[in-house]
Amino acid sequence: MSIRVRRHTPRALRATARHGAALLTALGLCGVALAQPSSMPITPEWRETAQRVAEAGIPLSDLTPNAPDSHTVQPGDTLWGISSLFLKNAWRWPELWGMNLQQIRNPHLIFPGQVLVLEKIDGRARLRLAGGEAGQPTNTVRLSPRVRSDLLDNGAIAAIPLHLIGPFLNEAVVFETNELESAPRIVAAQEGRVMLGRGDTAYVRGDLAGAREFRVFRQLAPLADPVTQEVLGYEGRYVGTTEYVRSGDTQLAANNVAVVVPDTFRITTTRLEAKVGDRLSPVPMQELVAYVPHAPSSPVDGRIVAIYGDGLRAGQNQVVSINKGKRDGIERGHVLALWRTGAEAVDRTGGNKVALRLPDERHGMLFVFRTFERVSYALILSVQQPVRSGDRFTQP
Repeated sequence: MSIRVRRHTPRALRATARHGAALLTALGLCGVALAQPSSMPITPEWRETAQRVAEAGIPLSDLTPNAPDSHTVQPGDTLWGISSLFLKNAWRWPELWGMNLQQIRNPHLIFPGQVLVLEKIDGRARLRLAGGEAGQPTNTVRLSPRVRSDLLDNGAIAAIPLHLIGPFLNEAVVFETNELESAPRIVAAQEGRVMLGRGDTAYVRGDLAGAREFRVFRQLAPLADPVTQEVLGYEGRYVGTTEYVRSGDTQLAANNVAVVVPDTFRITTTRLEAKVGDRLSPVPMQELVAYVPHAPSSPVDGRIVAIYGDGLRAGQNQVVSINKGKRDGIERGHVLALWRTGAEAVDRTGGNKVALRLPDERHGMLFVFRTFERVSYALILSVQQPVRSGDRFTQP
């Protein structure tokens, strides 16, 4: 089910980040809705997994070597983090839920203060809540929210640390064509300024199509597939946001020469200083986003296209673009494995030199959080060596 919601301003985002009462609210305040956990969809596939595991538990071999006997859910915990305490593969969270389907009826309704107890019987493991009724918080820590209560459902935790990807949901944008060439553009600044910051006035020409809030982009850079060199889309360099103040018109000067008066805008937020020539794109209405980690249902073999921003290499918690998108079956929430290309070596042990290429080694994990037709954005969840354009990824 898709639900359209009111956008919140970046100012609210910054205030919320300072308060920190909810690790997850940054996503909701940057233009993307957080579903109330009780309304997040439980797919038939996840429910089937949970029901299957609920019947027998999971093998002890699937537990982490130091899996705790119990864990008290803390504010700021995520299902991903809790799952990583118990399971070797954190993205297998439906199995964590399914260890006790009767008590943990909805994986989105786990609350701070609940105690999760790991039971080990006959070589199998199950998870249960210590005390309380099914699906209800036990010894729940009462939070003092400083943001709208509809962003969280009674403090229930979410699947992943959303604060890491929140800022990118408005900024990381791929256009199918170089469409910003014909978009409204900043043509002048107040008092002849070259660079514009928050609160400054900008003058704009172009068809606004009735929109009043816009993102500002600099130039579009083509995203090319590292293997085929196909242009997968155009990534805009995000500058900030601006809002409409008043319209311009065309006037006649004293000599009857037409004079164009541009529309007036105010710069509302900036990642970079805006300047003449920057292009405007309407701020879209965002849909409900429920991020649930899961593996692709079919094999995937792709490459990293680029590091988001100006870097040549990326590490943990940075964002990359990948050469797979909706047309390839990539979904929000997909977990992907990163591979390090095997190094070249020489075998000198047999008397003759033999050129070798060592096997590729898995060394990290990606989490897809935004998809376009031919390209997607993913967060680097873990990595052993820096990630570069052209690096390979597969299903986990």
